[in-house]
Amino acid sequence: MTYEVWLPYPAAELEGLPQGPHYRHWDGGDDFPGDPAHCSFYVVPYMKGSEVSVRPLGGMTSVEVVQTLTAGIDHVEPGLHLLPSGVRLCNARGVHDASTAELALTLILASLRGIPDFVRGQDRGEWRAGFRPALADRSVLIVGYGAIGSAVEDRLVPFEPARVARVARSARETARGSVHPIAALPRLLPEADVVVLVTPLTEQTKGLAGADFLARMKDGALLVNVARGGIVDTGALLAELESGRLRAALDVTDPEPLPPGHPLWHAPNVLISPHVGGPTSAFLPRARRLLVDQLNRFVNREPLRNVVLTTGS
Repeated sequence: MTYEVWLPYPAAELEGLPQGPHYRHWDGGDDFPGDPAHCSFYVVPYMKGSEVSVRPLGGMTSVEVVQTLTAGIDHVEPGLHLLPSGVRLCNARGVHDASTAELALTLILASLRGIPDFVRGQDRGEWRAGFRPALADRSVLIVGYGAIGSAVEDRLVPFEPARVARVARSARETARGSVHPIAALPRLLPEADVVVLVTPLTEQTKGLAGADFLARMKDGALLVNVARGGIVDTGALLAELESGRLRAALDVTDPEPLPPGHPLWHAPNVLISPHVGGPTSAFLPRARRLLVDQLNRFVNREPLRNVVLTTGS
Protein backbone atom coordinates (compact mmCIF):
# COMPACT_ATOMS: atom_id res chain seq x y z
CA MET A 1 0.00 0.00 0.00
CA THR A 2 1.30 3.48 -0.92
CA TYR A 3 0.82 6.19 1.68
CA GLU A 4 0.75 9.89 0.94
CA VAL A 5 2.39 12.11 3.53
CA TRP A 6 2.09 15.91 3.75
CA LEU A 7 5.18 17.49 5.28
CA PRO A 8 5.95 21.14 6.09
CA TYR A 9 9.55 20.51 4.95
CA PRO A 10 10.94 19.02 1.72
CA ALA A 11 11.39 15.29 2.22
CA ALA A 12 15.03 15.58 1.12
CA GLU A 13 15.73 17.57 4.31
CA LEU A 14 14.64 14.70 6.59
CA GLU A 15 17.31 12.04 6.58
CA GLY A 16 16.03 8.58 7.44
CA LEU A 17 12.47 8.83 6.13
CA PRO A 18 11.08 5.40 5.23
CA GLN A 19 10.93 4.38 1.60
CA GLY A 20 7.51 3.82 0.09
CA PRO A 21 5.29 6.78 1.01
CA HIS A 22 4.75 9.57 -1.49
CA TYR A 23 5.89 12.75 0.22
CA ARG A 24 4.29 16.08 -0.56
CA HIS A 25 5.54 19.43 0.75
CA TRP A 26 2.92 21.82 2.15
CA ASP A 27 3.76 24.58 4.60
CA GLY A 28 0.42 26.36 4.62
CA GLY A 29 0.47 27.96 1.17
CA ASP A 30 -2.68 28.89 -0.74
CA ASP A 31 -2.48 25.83 -2.99
CA PHE A 32 -2.53 22.30 -1.66
CA PRO A 33 0.23 19.99 -2.96
CA GLY A 34 -2.33 17.39 -3.99
CA ASP A 35 -5.80 16.12 -3.23
CA PRO A 36 -6.32 16.10 0.57
CA ALA A 37 -8.43 12.97 0.13
CA HIS A 38 -5.27 11.00 -0.68
CA CYS A 39 -3.34 12.10 2.40
CA SER A 40 -2.68 9.38 4.99
CA PHE A 41 -0.35 11.25 7.35
CA TYR A 42 -0.68 15.02 7.80
CA VAL A 43 2.04 17.01 9.55
CA VAL A 44 0.51 20.35 10.52
CA PRO A 45 2.54 23.42 9.40
CA TYR A 46 4.38 25.00 12.31
CA MET A 47 3.25 28.34 13.77
CA LYS A 48 0.81 29.09 10.94
CA GLY A 49 -2.28 29.50 13.10
CA SER A 50 -5.53 27.61 13.42
CA GLU A 51 -7.08 28.76 10.15
CA VAL A 52 -4.21 27.32 8.11
CA SER A 53 -3.84 24.22 10.25
CA VAL A 54 -7.43 23.05 9.85
CA ARG A 55 -7.98 24.16 6.24
CA PRO A 56 -7.29 20.76 4.61
CA LEU A 57 -8.93 18.62 7.31
CA GLY A 58 -12.41 18.60 5.81
CA GLY A 59 -11.09 16.95 2.64
CA MET A 60 -8.83 14.43 4.35
CA THR A 61 -11.17 11.48 4.09
CA SER A 62 -8.37 8.89 4.18
CA VAL A 63 -6.10 10.40 6.79
CA GLU A 64 -4.94 8.13 9.61
CA VAL A 65 -2.60 10.42 11.56
CA VAL A 66 -2.48 14.16 12.22
CA GLN A 67 0.86 15.16 13.71
CA THR A 68 1.41 18.61 15.22
CA LEU A 69 4.82 20.18 15.72
CA THR A 70 3.64 21.81 18.93
CA ALA A 71 3.03 20.44 22.39
CA GLY A 72 -0.39 22.12 22.42
CA ILE A 73 -3.16 20.98 20.09
CA ASP A 74 -5.61 23.86 20.53
CA HIS A 75 -4.89 25.18 17.01
CA VAL A 76 -6.18 21.98 15.38
CA GLU A 77 -9.00 21.14 17.78
CA PRO A 78 -11.55 23.35 15.95
CA GLY A 79 -11.25 21.10 12.89
CA LEU A 80 -11.17 17.67 14.49
CA HIS A 81 -14.91 17.19 13.96
CA LEU A 82 -14.21 17.26 10.20
CA LEU A 83 -12.07 14.13 10.35
CA PRO A 84 -13.27 10.55 9.97
CA SER A 85 -13.44 8.33 13.02
CA GLY A 86 -10.26 6.61 14.14
CA VAL A 87 -7.73 9.31 13.23
CA ARG A 88 -4.88 9.55 15.74
CA LEU A 89 -3.80 13.03 16.78
CA CYS A 90 -0.18 13.18 17.96
CA ASN A 91 1.57 16.16 19.50
CA ALA A 92 5.26 17.10 19.63
CA ARG A 93 5.94 16.24 23.25
CA GLY A 94 9.69 16.50 23.79
CA VAL A 95 10.43 18.73 20.81
CA HIS A 96 10.03 22.04 22.65
CA ASP A 97 11.24 21.11 26.11
CA ALA A 98 14.69 22.67 25.79
CA SER A 99 13.64 25.86 23.98
CA THR A 100 10.59 26.63 26.10
CA ALA A 101 12.28 25.83 29.40
CA GLU A 102 15.22 27.99 28.39
CA LEU A 103 12.91 30.92 27.65
CA ALA A 104 11.03 30.43 30.92
CA LEU A 105 14.29 30.71 32.81
CA THR A 106 15.30 33.72 30.71
CA LEU A 107 12.04 35.52 31.50
CA ILE A 108 12.35 34.74 35.21
CA LEU A 109 15.91 36.02 35.45
CA ALA A 110 15.33 39.05 33.23
CA SER A 111 12.29 40.09 35.24
CA LEU A 112 13.79 39.53 38.66
CA ARG A 113 17.09 41.21 37.84
CA GLY A 114 15.49 44.16 36.03
CA ILE A 115 16.99 43.61 32.58
CA PRO A 116 14.21 45.51 30.72
CA ASP A 117 14.89 48.58 32.87
CA PHE A 118 18.63 48.30 32.17
CA VAL A 119 17.96 48.19 28.43
CA ARG A 120 15.75 51.27 28.64
CA GLY A 121 18.48 52.98 30.64
CA GLN A 122 21.10 52.03 28.07
CA ASP A 123 18.92 53.50 25.29
CA ARG A 124 18.88 56.80 27.22
CA GLY A 125 22.46 56.69 28.43
CA GLU A 126 21.36 56.33 32.05
CA TRP A 127 23.19 54.32 34.73
CA ARG A 128 20.31 52.66 36.61
CA ALA A 129 22.00 50.92 39.51
CA GLY A 130 20.04 49.49 42.39
CA PHE A 131 19.03 46.46 44.45
CA ARG A 132 17.26 43.60 42.62
CA PRO A 133 15.84 40.27 43.79
CA ALA A 134 17.68 37.06 42.89
CA LEU A 135 16.23 33.72 41.88
CA ALA A 136 18.31 32.11 44.63
CA ASP A 137 16.31 31.44 47.78
CA ARG A 138 12.97 32.07 46.01
CA SER A 139 10.02 29.69 46.00
CA VAL A 140 8.88 28.64 42.52
CA LEU A 141 5.57 27.01 41.57
CA ILE A 142 5.33 25.21 38.21
CA VAL A 143 1.73 24.85 37.03
CA GLY A 144 1.59 22.14 34.35
CA TYR A 145 4.23 19.61 35.31
CA GLY A 146 4.65 17.63 32.10
CA ALA A 147 7.75 17.27 29.93
CA ILE A 148 8.27 21.03 29.63
CA GLY A 149 7.53 21.66 33.28
CA SER A 150 10.11 19.05 34.24
CA ALA A 151 12.62 20.68 31.87
CA VAL A 152 11.95 24.04 33.54
CA GLU A 153 12.80 22.51 36.91
CA ASP A 154 16.00 20.99 35.48
CA ARG A 155 17.16 24.51 34.61
CA LEU A 156 15.96 26.09 37.85
CA VAL A 157 17.84 23.81 40.22
CA PRO A 158 21.37 25.22 39.60
CA PHE A 159 20.07 28.67 40.55
CA GLU A 160 19.42 27.49 44.11
CA PRO A 161 15.70 28.21 44.59
CA ALA A 162 14.47 27.64 48.12
CA ARG A 163 11.72 25.37 46.87
CA VAL A 164 10.11 24.13 43.67
CA ALA A 165 6.46 23.07 43.94
CA ARG A 166 4.76 21.19 41.10
CA VAL A 167 1.14 21.08 39.98
CA ALA A 168 -0.48 18.94 37.29
CA ARG A 169 -3.96 17.70 36.45
CA SER A 170 -3.60 14.85 38.92
CA ALA A 171 -1.24 14.06 41.79
CA ARG A 172 1.73 11.75 41.39
CA GLU A 173 5.24 11.16 42.70
CA THR A 174 8.44 11.87 40.78
CA ALA A 175 12.13 11.42 41.51
CA ARG A 176 12.22 15.10 42.48
CA GLY A 177 9.21 14.94 44.77
CA SER A 178 5.44 15.23 44.81
CA VAL A 179 3.33 16.66 42.01
CA HIS A 180 0.20 18.23 43.49
CA PRO A 181 -3.24 18.25 41.85
CA ILE A 182 -4.82 21.43 40.48
CA ALA A 183 -7.04 21.46 43.57
CA ALA A 184 -3.96 22.31 45.67
CA LEU A 185 -3.41 25.66 43.92
CA PRO A 186 -5.26 27.78 46.54
CA ARG A 187 -2.84 26.47 49.16
CA LEU A 188 0.33 26.69 47.05
CA LEU A 189 -0.10 30.06 45.33
CA PRO A 190 0.38 32.24 48.45
CA GLU A 191 3.73 30.52 49.10
CA ALA A 192 5.28 31.17 45.67
CA ASP A 193 7.55 34.05 44.67
CA VAL A 194 7.47 32.91 41.03
CA VAL A 195 4.57 31.10 39.33
CA VAL A 196 5.35 29.50 35.95
CA LEU A 197 2.46 28.48 33.69
CA VAL A 198 3.30 25.57 31.38
CA THR A 199 -0.09 23.85 31.22
CA PRO A 200 -1.87 23.10 27.93
CA LEU A 201 -4.91 25.17 26.98
CA THR A 202 -8.04 23.09 27.52
CA GLU A 203 -11.60 23.76 28.59
CA GLN A 204 -10.43 23.13 32.14
CA THR A 205 -7.41 25.48 32.03
CA LYS A 206 -8.89 28.34 30.00
CA GLY A 207 -8.89 31.37 32.29
CA LEU A 208 -7.24 29.34 35.06
CA ALA A 209 -5.16 32.34 36.12
CA GLY A 210 -8.17 34.54 36.73
CA ALA A 211 -8.96 37.08 39.42
CA ASP A 212 -9.12 34.53 42.26
CA PHE A 213 -5.89 32.79 41.20
CA LEU A 214 -4.03 36.10 40.92
CA ALA A 215 -5.43 37.42 44.18
CA ARG A 216 -3.97 34.40 45.99
CA MET A 217 -0.46 35.17 44.72
CA LYS A 218 1.72 36.96 47.27
CA ASP A 219 2.49 40.65 46.94
CA GLY A 220 5.38 41.24 44.55
CA ALA A 221 5.20 37.74 43.03
CA LEU A 222 6.09 37.13 39.38
CA LEU A 223 3.73 35.34 36.97
CA VAL A 224 5.49 33.74 33.98
CA ASN A 225 3.39 32.39 31.11
CA VAL A 226 5.10 30.26 28.45
CA ALA A 227 1.97 28.17 27.80
CA ARG A 228 -1.00 29.80 26.05
CA GLY A 229 -2.41 33.29 26.44
CA GLY A 230 -5.93 32.03 27.14
CA ILE A 231 -4.82 30.46 30.42
CA VAL A 232 -4.61 33.97 31.90
CA ASP A 233 -7.53 36.39 32.29
CA THR A 234 -5.94 39.46 30.69
CA GLY A 235 -8.28 41.93 32.36
CA ALA A 236 -7.63 40.49 35.81
CA LEU A 237 -3.88 40.50 35.21
CA LEU A 238 -3.94 44.11 34.02
CA ALA A 239 -5.69 45.13 37.24
CA GLU A 240 -2.97 43.47 39.34
CA LEU A 241 -0.15 44.94 37.25
CA GLU A 242 -1.57 48.45 37.30
CA SER A 243 -2.00 48.28 41.06
CA GLY A 244 1.70 47.41 41.33
CA ARG A 245 0.99 44.28 43.37
CA LEU A 246 2.18 41.67 40.85
CA ARG A 247 4.74 41.39 38.07
CA ALA A 248 4.48 39.34 34.89
CA ALA A 249 6.65 37.94 32.11
CA LEU A 250 4.56 36.76 29.16
CA ASP A 251 5.62 34.88 26.04
CA VAL A 252 1.96 34.42 25.14
CA THR A 253 -0.99 36.78 25.45
CA ASP A 254 -4.73 36.95 24.95
CA PRO A 255 -5.34 38.37 22.39
CA GLU A 256 -2.40 37.22 20.28
CA PRO A 257 -0.64 38.79 18.51
CA LEU A 258 -1.08 41.62 20.97
CA PRO A 259 -2.44 44.53 18.89
CA PRO A 260 -0.83 47.98 18.88
CA GLY A 261 -2.27 50.18 21.60
CA HIS A 262 -3.34 47.30 23.83
CA PRO A 263 -2.95 48.35 27.49
CA LEU A 264 -0.82 45.29 28.26
CA TRP A 265 2.02 46.77 26.17
CA HIS A 266 2.41 49.68 28.56
CA ALA A 267 1.34 48.11 31.85
CA PRO A 268 3.89 48.48 34.66
CA ASN A 269 6.04 45.54 35.73
CA VAL A 270 5.46 43.41 32.64
CA LEU A 271 7.93 41.87 30.18
CA ILE A 272 6.47 40.61 26.89
CA SER A 273 8.12 38.37 24.30
CA PRO A 274 6.26 37.56 21.04
CA HIS A 275 5.54 33.81 21.45
CA VAL A 276 9.10 32.69 20.83
CA GLY A 277 9.30 29.84 23.33
CA GLY A 278 9.51 27.20 20.59
CA PRO A 279 11.08 28.64 17.44
CA THR A 280 14.81 28.46 18.14
CA SER A 281 17.78 26.63 16.66
CA ALA A 282 16.92 23.73 18.99
CA PHE A 283 13.54 23.17 17.35
CA LEU A 284 14.31 21.85 13.87
CA PRO A 285 16.70 19.00 14.78
CA ARG A 286 14.23 17.70 17.35
CA ALA A 287 11.25 18.11 15.02
CA ARG A 288 13.05 16.23 12.26
CA ARG A 289 13.93 13.37 14.61
CA LEU A 290 10.32 13.13 15.76
CA LEU A 291 8.93 13.06 12.22
CA VAL A 292 11.40 10.46 10.99
CA ASP A 293 10.68 8.25 13.99
CA GLN A 294 6.90 8.66 13.71
CA LEU A 295 6.83 7.95 9.98
CA ASN A 296 8.98 4.83 10.33
CA ARG A 297 6.60 3.66 13.06
CA PHE A 298 3.60 4.45 10.87
CA VAL A 299 4.91 2.59 7.83
CA ASN A 300 5.95 -0.41 9.93
CA ARG A 301 2.63 -0.36 11.80
CA GLU A 302 4.33 0.12 15.15
CA PRO A 303 2.77 2.11 18.03
CA LEU A 304 3.06 5.86 17.47
CA ARG A 305 4.45 8.23 20.07
CA ASN A 306 2.53 11.08 21.68
CA VAL A 307 -1.00 10.01 20.72
CA VAL A 308 -3.20 12.48 22.61
CA LEU A 309 -6.58 11.44 21.22
CA THR A 310 -8.32 9.33 18.58
CA THR A 311 -11.28 10.83 16.79
CA GLY A 312 -14.64 9.22 17.39
CA SER A 313 -13.59 7.57 20.63
